[in-house]
Amino acid sequence: MEEPHAAPEPRLPTPDIDIGRESHYVTLLHRCGIVRFFSFPLLKEGAVVALFKICRQDRFRDLYAHSLRTVASICCVEDGISQLDKVDGILCLADILTDESSVEAARAEAAAVVAQITSPHHTSTQHLASFLESMHDIVTALIKLCESASCGEVFLLASAALANITFFDSMACEILLQLNAIHILLQACIDRQRVDTPYSKDQVVTILANLSVLEPCVPEVLQEQGVERLLLLLGEKPSSPNPSEGAACERVQQKAAVTLARLSRDPDVAQTAIQLKAVPRLIELCRSPTERNNSDSVLVACLAALRRLAAGCPDSIEAADYQQLIKPRLVDSFLLCSNMEESFV
Repeated sequence: MEEPHAAPEPRLPTPDIDIGRESHYVTLLHRCGIVRFFSFPLLKEGAVVALFKICRQDRFRDLYAHSLRTVASICCVEDGISQLDKVDGILCLADILTDESSVEAARAEAAAVVAQITSPHHTSTQHLASFLESMHDIVTALIKLCESASCGEVFLLASAALANITFFDSMACEILLQLNAIHILLQACIDRQRVDTPYSKDQVVTILANLSVLEPCVPEVLQEQGVERLLLLLGEKPSSPNPSEGAACERVQQKAAVTLARLSRDPDVAQTAIQLKAVPRLIELCRSPTERNNSDSVLVACLAALRRLAAGCPDSIEAADYQQLIKPRLVDSFLLCSNMEESFV
């Protein structure tokens, strides 16, 4: 027997706020770096309500970007997301994203809020029914923003939002395929103005990995030379000793291998990957810890991709590699490779 539905929570009243006065502090709060530290006091004072009130008035268009940046910071806590939902913040974000007269900065910051509230780290996103209602419009606006982004930061914000949404609801992947997203994203990867860091590549390959579970994805990937792009991503390496950049490169390698494994269920993809020397690169990543930055997750993903290719084209694997990387149980091959000091290929 189904449990009775709980009564909906009342919408938050709009406080009597002098927006003209309060808006002067929006940028200051964020630039001082104190928004995240004061999220709960700001929520208590109705900050989300006030900020969306600003974003609903045309006369404050110049403040949209600053206001939304502050909202994104406040929504690092789930109470912020809950308050955003209660003031119909999703509808406001959708309006800004789909308004062609909105400046790029405002749409980028709206994308940042979407990325924040759909983060897998939050649990309250499942209650955002209004997001599902606006999802088609939001996804459409975000992929357009990826296509037209004037710089890497704008692309990163838009693609991060899309990456999170593809986890949030599987229908988003179908919408993206209809919107020619594979072409847009793979073209962006060769545009250094838009995709200029491993962080952006991480978002792109996350979206591709989630799209790759859909059968119609395969011909589009082949048409857009996506297999070549995935092999380039398998070679992603940090340009500095920054641990954050190193971790991003590991995620790129792992997800590229996962995507390749999923797509290689199709014989044409598998054959293309083999012709492009995917097998030697995967073997190198398995055998050489330094090539994968000593990442176990990259190792597992590469072993899985290698086994998928070997299943369809066993002649592509040499006997010694087959005996060590394919024939044993996955866990045994993993232990063998994880204990290697360096490649002996």
